[in-house]
Amino acid sequence: MNKSLLIIKREYLTRVRKKTFIISTIMFPLLYLLLIFGTGYIAKKTSKQLRVAVIDSSGLFDKRTVAESNLRDSSSYLEYVTANQDSVKQHFSSMGFDGYVVIPATDWRSEEHKVVLRTDKTHGIQSIVGVQNKLNSIWNNLKYQKLGIDEQTRATLDRNRISLEEENLQDKGANAGIASGVGYICAFLIYFILLIYGSQVMMGVMEEKTNRIAEVMVSSVRPFQLMLGKIIGISLVALTQFLLWIVFAFVIFNITKASGAGSNAVSGIVASAQDIFTRINIPLVLFCFGFYLLGGFFFYSSLYAAIGSAVNEDMREAQSLAFPVTMLVIFSIAIMTAAVSDPTGDLAFWGSIIPFSSPIVMMARVPFGVPGTVPWWQLALSMVLLIAGFVLTTWFAGKIYRTGILMYGKKPSWKEMAKWAFKRS
Repeated sequence: MNKSLLIIKREYLTRVRKKTFIISTIMFPLLYLLLIFGTGYIAKKTSKQLRVAVIDSSGLFDKRTVAESNLRDSSSYLEYVTANQDSVKQHFSSMGFDGYVVIPATDWRSEEHKVVLRTDKTHGIQSIVGVQNKLNSIWNNLKYQKLGIDEQTRATLDRNRISLEEENLQDKGANAGIASGVGYICAFLIYFILLIYGSQVMMGVMEEKTNRIAEVMVSSVRPFQLMLGKIIGISLVALTQFLLWIVFAFVIFNITKASGAGSNAVSGIVASAQDIFTRINIPLVLFCFGFYLLGGFFFYSSLYAAIGSAVNEDMREAQSLAFPVTMLVIFSIAIMTAAVSDPTGDLAFWGSIIPFSSPIVMMARVPFGVPGTVPWWQLALSMVLLIAGFVLTTWFAGKIYRTGILMYGKKPSWKEMAKWAFKRS
């Protein structure tokens, strides 16, 4: 046990003291904020506003109605054309239009009105939908006028809708929208940590093999102790970085709140946070997040470490062997998306029980409610199987590590690595 503690200490201090750790810890939150706000800003600035000519054959549209729609919605610009309609159809591009639509001469009471937007190039779906929504808005106003419905009655009809909200009788505070959001965030955080730090374990083992450090360590430490020490040490690095990010987020939030900058946004975040705290069992979610983060990391890190011990300096060789393991993580995300849509379905159940997918899938199900949506026995079984899976993979990976770390100049295969794992010591 003392040897494992020494390995844990070495792995942790070696990585925490590196400049890359400090830089990535500081830069990741900044890059994340830049990604969120930057993409939104760029999308807003680069969004295309289509200028479309409206040629009316129905006799229902008029210039005033179309002009009013442009004041209400700026997603596109419609221009009602009465003169030179044939010329507009032939030369719309040179006249400054992105396209034109012809409103067909049809009965306004018919169920469907097919309108074609004719352009000289293919535009994005968002731009097309903007024009469609604006035409529908104009058409709805025209229908109300034809029916003799005034604006006050129209507003009443628009408000008079059925609003459906689900109430879980076992957990009346549950909310599907909030649970889905929290589930997605937790699952994707685990996903990124598994991929980023799992590859770090593989790279660290490859580096030790190249430098011949591992040969000395293997001669004095049992493979299982060595693997356990490396995995726990690097997992502590991941937790340290994650906790520092939480502290940074808390500090930035409080500075913004104290300075009054973006007070509307801050108040909105506070309100959302209070809603989440009342709808979600936060202590249980945090406990499960910590457990599945560490359990999943231990499970996959042992596999990545085994691969790192088997390959030499060729990074392409390592990526080739690691591809099936990486695909398991990606496949777990695919199962998770289905589990969020149907958290009580068979796919969600089996995905949250099988160890290779349970860290991501179960973490997406827990915010929906325990024991309402996820029974206690399912949560307990998932945890037990994940612990068993971690112990088993670490034991097998240790045997692969012991053989592979001493082999040079030979390209291994999964078949050979399986033989090493099942070989009697």
